[in-house]
Amino acid sequence: MEYFTLYNQDRIPLGKQILRGERIPDGEYHLVIHVCVFNSENKMLIQQRQPFKEGWSNMWDVSVGGSATAGENSQTAAQRELEEEIGLKVSFEKIRPILTVHFDHGFDDIYTLNMDVDINDLKLQYEEVQAVKWASEDEILEMIANGTFIPYHEHLISLLFFMRDHRGTFKHDEEK
Repeated sequence: MEYFTLYNQDRIPLGKQILRGERIPDGEYHLVIHVCVFNSENKMLIQQRQPFKEGWSNMWDVSVGGSATAGENSQTAAQRELEEEIGLKVSFEKIRPILTVHFDHGFDDIYTLNMDVDINDLKLQYEEVQAVKWASEDEILEMIANGTFIPYHEHLISLLFFMRDHRGTFKHDEEK
């Protein structure tokens, strides 16, 4: 059984947990993470969910995603999910999310990593992932349009590709 820590709207833990699958009460939230791995060819590592996986089965998704379990912070959840789902070991100790998106019942911390990875060396978690491949921004947007990729907002995908090399909300002198 998996439990999630519950937070208030200011992301302060409430000292309460909820069992995965139970309805999250109004005004309470849980933490989700996504990790997007990019290579030097400006492609994102994407994964295809298993056909028997509940929710978005058989669909393509960003590199890794999942809920933080009780007792985890964002970084430990990202590190665990990356290793569990695709067998990639990265320390998130000094990595912060590039973006946090709020949704109805939670906070979604999104990380980007720039690293060339040989997909043949990855160890896919059978329960979750059936395949991985590298895809360009245009390829992902086309997959969203044809219904084979989880229907993220297209602008979010474009922002993730942009943010892989940028931090903050304004241009720094070297970017002008």
